[in-house]
Amino acid sequence: MKPNETKFDGSVLEKRIGITFKNKALFRNAFVHRSYLNEHAQFSLPSNEKLEFLGDSVLSLIASEHLYRNYPAYQEGDYTDIKAAIVNTTSLYKAAKALQLGKFLHLSKGERENKGEESTSILADCFEALLGAIYLEKGFKTATEFVQKFLFNDTLPQIIQQKLYLPSKNVLQEYYQDKYKKLPIYKVLKEIGPEHNKLYEIGVYDGDQQLGLGSGKSKKQAEEDAARKALQKRGL
Repeated sequence: MKPNETKFDGSVLEKRIGITFKNKALFRNAFVHRSYLNEHAQFSLPSNEKLEFLGDSVLSLIASEHLYRNYPAYQEGDYTDIKAAIVNTTSLYKAAKALQLGKFLHLSKGERENKGEESTSILADCFEALLGAIYLEKGFKTATEFVQKFLFNDTLPQIIQQKLYLPSKNVLQEYYQDKYKKLPIYKVLKEIGPEHNKLYEIGVYDGDQQLGLGSGKSKKQAEEDAARKALQKRGL
């Protein structure tokens, strides 16, 4: 190992997830954030981005098959909404946090100083990269068992039973129609960045009163985020 390179002992995590890797380099690769390579250009492994890409696709198939087999009474649109609720960044982050994946991440000094090991997006991406590595090492069955145990567990039944998969915008709209006989209004407050990579900031209002403030890479995402935060404020 070269000076200043991060040490890696994943045996604790292997015990935690019940999976032992023969290909230790593949296992380690799941934790190499691209920032680390900026300071260690000669490092033997690439970033975990390709594993993340693979893991994202594997996760989508696992979730789709699980819903199809276990919830036959639901329709395609329901499957889409439920899947979006369980494989979103927040859900993946919580699963990664519970597994303490941040302890194993290879990050640049700057990223570590910014607490990158606790970053929602970095941890969510790491979970998908780890899933990609598990799929390559052990196959689809083991990858499915991993997802069911550490992502779905009690979370997916709760999402379905409490209908948490319904879009927040729809829930807020129904709430306002029932309670106040009117609809909340969404306003674009900011558009940040170039056209191909824009970030929107949107507020949802009842007259002049701001109910929630959201952001996203599309107006739809930002509206949904604003509605979700408005519901949270009301304990809904």
